[in-house]
Amino acid sequence: MSSTVEKLGPSRVKLTVEIPFADLQPHLEKAYADIASQVSIPGFRKGKVPPLVIDQRFGRGAVLQEALNSALPGAYEAAVNEAEVVPLGDPQIEVTKLEDGEVVELTAEVDIRPEFTVPDFEALTAEVEALKEVEAEVEERIELLRSRFATTADVERPAADGDRVTIDLVATRDGEPLEDATAEDVTYIIGVGGMIDGLDEAVTGLSAGEQAEFASTLVGGEMEGEPADITVTVKKVSEQTLPEVDDEFASMISEFDTVEEMKADLAKAVEQTLASEQVSTGRDKVIEALVEATEFDVPEGVVEAEFSARKQQISDQLAQAGLTLQRYLDQTPEETSRTAEDFWDELKANTVKGLKAQLILDQIADDAEVSVSQEDLSQMLVQRAMQNGSTPEQEAQHMMEHNHIGAWMNEIRRNKAMTLVVNKATVTDANGATVDISVPEAAAPEAEDAEAGE
Repeated sequence: MSSTVEKLGPSRVKLTVEIPFADLQPHLEKAYADIASQVSIPGFRKGKVPPLVIDQRFGRGAVLQEALNSALPGAYEAAVNEAEVVPLGDPQIEVTKLEDGEVVELTAEVDIRPEFTVPDFEALTAEVEALKEVEAEVEERIELLRSRFATTADVERPAADGDRVTIDLVATRDGEPLEDATAEDVTYIIGVGGMIDGLDEAVTGLSAGEQAEFASTLVGGEMEGEPADITVTVKKVSEQTLPEVDDEFASMISEFDTVEEMKADLAKAVEQTLASEQVSTGRDKVIEALVEATEFDVPEGVVEAEFSARKQQISDQLAQAGLTLQRYLDQTPEETSRTAEDFWDELKANTVKGLKAQLILDQIADDAEVSVSQEDLSQMLVQRAMQNGSTPEQEAQHMMEHNHIGAWMNEIRRNKAMTLVVNKATVTDANGATVDISVPEAAAPEAEDAEAGE
């Protein structure tokens, strides 16, 4: 077999592969054997039908097609190896010449990893926020715990901010009720938000049995986004009482008997969490700096395929939750100013960045000759089991059933490549202090001469 490579662009090639019939012969013999074992022809035992009879009954073309289907993967892989390119995605294969008994020629067009220069890791820098005050974070966690263990009691007074109210909602237009735009016995905490605009203002000051009218925009249902007149009736007002932060509260929510012990334990956990988040953010920003410092374009076909897959996944998840993207954005406080178009544009930009990061880390792993051991794979299975609440054996079975072994091994290689990068980059916080984001040597990849990027 011989092959040639033609560059169609910075990240696309055409491979031309010529397969002599001598190389195709084993696949032809297998094709004849497979067909013979599947057909019944009078006068011949099953599996013993001669090739000539198969040609007469089914046509030589059917046999050639099956043989080619069997030979193509190996021929394509050999051509890729000979051309020393890294394919991205599936190739477009076309048989351009078929001379029975002589030769088969095919072409394969495919996007490949572009050529680029990996920057010096030691030149990469990033800045992260300084660690938050532990005491303030502890107080915030305590307030969340107080809210979780708050008690409620019905009150005979007008509703105020923070009260829990039970309400009925009726939407109308021109005095006519709108179908599927009513709700009864809805529980809502004033000031929390997440429902229709204007609700907080309407119910504040109302007592049980009173109602108010206001104009708003419907959320959810077939009339989502449509204007309507809303009538809200308050049926019950309940006041929330937060527990006192005392030793009784400490023993109720923790294993400790005193507030001081509880706060000390919370402070320790908060400190560890904040430090871990800072390190994680630092590593992410170093990879962002690596991407920004590496100049190349990801093939558009690869971007579109990945973006379409991500978009479909998000759309399916929203549909299962009964939400449109715009409604989700409107209900999420940090997203309320964004449109669906903005969201998809940002997703595509992040898709490009993610793909670039993968390609760069793959190149670093190749340069450093990073390998994946059985121990590495076992550690990943253990980690995934801990994350998913399963067992390593279940994760291994999932990996084999869904053919994830290649993708998971690539993930391990990229993590090892990332270690090579972050262990040499420099990260400081907003105050100028150095932040140690390095991975311990025991967890670093075992690669000979792993000085990638230098």
